[in-house]
Amino acid sequence: MVPRELLAEIRKRAREQAGPVARFLSDLVRIRSLSGEEGAVVDRIAREMRDAGLEDIRVDAFGNVSGGRGRSGPLLAFDAHVDTVDVGNRDAWEGDPFSGEIRDGCVFGRGASDQKAGMAAVVYAAKVLRDLGVETPFRFLAVGSVQEEDCDGLCWQYLLRERVVRPDCVVITEPTCCEVYRGHRGRMEIAVSVEGLSAHGSAPERGINAIYRMADILKELEALNDRLTGHPFLGKGSLTVSDIRSGSPSLCAVADHARIHVDRRLTLGETRESAVAEIESLPSVRRHEARVEVLRYDRPTHTGYVLPAEKYYPCWLFEEDHPAVRAACRTWEALFDAPCRPGRWVFSTNGVATAGMFGVPTVGFGPGDERFAHAPNERCEVEHLVRAVAFYAAFGFFWGEAAREWNHGGTT
Repeated sequence: MVPRELLAEIRKRAREQAGPVARFLSDLVRIRSLSGEEGAVVDRIAREMRDAGLEDIRVDAFGNVSGGRGRSGPLLAFDAHVDTVDVGNRDAWEGDPFSGEIRDGCVFGRGASDQKAGMAAVVYAAKVLRDLGVETPFRFLAVGSVQEEDCDGLCWQYLLRERVVRPDCVVITEPTCCEVYRGHRGRMEIAVSVEGLSAHGSAPERGINAIYRMADILKELEALNDRLTGHPFLGKGSLTVSDIRSGSPSLCAVADHARIHVDRRLTLGETRESAVAEIESLPSVRRHEARVEVLRYDRPTHTGYVLPAEKYYPCWLFEEDHPAVRAACRTWEALFDAPCRPGRWVFSTNGVATAGMFGVPTVGFGPGDERFAHAPNERCEVEHLVRAVAFYAAFGFFWGEAAREWNHGGTT
């Protein structure tokens, strides 16, 4: 059992960090860091890690920044991606998206919720562990990962395939409103292309219009989305067409090619192969001899590293009795004195790699609200930061107990 006195001290010290952790998050928000452009924010995080007492601070070849505490015991990695999407329409923002303003109990700006708040809280959780002055029965690793917004999990494909780290458990710090999450749907990006035959626009009957062919496919894709099956916890699979392009020799000609981008969300039991086969089997796709392909990603990171990967990100889910979920729920209940009811993300996270591809025990807990992700006027409550600092500092003390129970095949 984790001593109550230790938990009380963790809560107290986390509360004392409310101002510093909010100011650190504000600093991070002020640094623009789109995917592939994270160098400046990585440098800022490394400095704060050093001040917080983290050791072995480094930026790996891929561009992730990490720092650790502890020399023995299971390795617990706390992942926070430090890149953001762009701001979109600035007129939709009430103020400067990169102001990092702190007011009304919140930090405002792009990345405040998705997901620099998680990074700030992880670093200050390490500081709390240092200041406690106790020997931890685990190793704590803070990971500021890059390029997640462009290609979920690619950073962890690098970390795990190259054996840079081998964690026993990963905590994903994407926004959960400070609730415990245990999985989410997967996703993939698919292109569907059709060919036509160009002709002068004054005599369209001489050609074959690729846009008209694609229109047939679009109707069947919309119907396919309605037929997709669901999962009682994760929800149903889904698809949407998010982009359409076509071309011809001129605007006075019949379109001779068209291409769409399909955002496909995968629930439990759906695979890369099954999702592609569903589209390939559509009557219109077969009739028009459309090409269906899973897209690939090969953009360099901010360090210039290129790791080509298919844009397939598998679904993942751990049961409530899994040690990672059990440890997270016990941490939550001990700190916040309320029943834990684990949830799931609607969107995708780096868990597609840690859990979905490599099977590493993974659980989610993060400051911020998922509703503000990719939205104007993004924000994170300072109270969320305080809760997250406490949770990350305490989690490792519960992990060992839950893992031992799992290995012995029982619960207490």
